Amino acid sequence: MEAIDKIREAGLKLTPQRKAVYEAMMELRHAPIEAIISCVQSKDKEITLSTVYRILDSFYKAGLLSQVYHPQTNKCYYDITVHSHHHLFYGQQIVDYEDPELTQLIRQHLEKKNLVSADIEKIQVQITVNKSLI
Repeated sequence: MEAIDKIREAGLKLTPQRKAVYEAMMELRHAPIEAIISCVQSKDKEITLSTVYRILDSFYKAGLLSQVYHPQTNKCYYDITVHSHHHLFYGQQIVDYEDPELTQLIRQHLEKKNLVSADIEKIQVQITVNKSLI
C-alpha cells in the first residue's frame, strides 16, 4: 500500500511498472541500476531496461528517490530515503545513519561561514569504514 500512496502523492500516475520499481527500491533501500533492474525483472520479465531507467528518472525528479555516490565502487546508487540523513559505507554495503545532532552541528558551522540555512537543501555526510574492520 505504501508504494501506491507514495507514487500518487508525488503526482505520478500509478502503473504496474512504477509500483514494481518502487517496491524493488523498498526492498533494496540503496542500489545501483543493475541491482534494481535484476530485482524488478525477477518479478516481472516484461518490464524492460528502458522502462526501469525512465521510471527511476521520474522518481528522482519527483523526489521519491535520491542518489548516492559510492566512493569504493564508483557507482551511483539510488536511495529510497530522501530526507536529510547520512551514510556509512561498509565495503559494498550502504547503511543509513541518522544523526540530527551532527546535521545541526554542520548547519550551525555553515551559518557561521555565512551560508544561510534557507540556502541549504540537504546535508549528507558519507562515512567510509576502514576496510580492515569489514
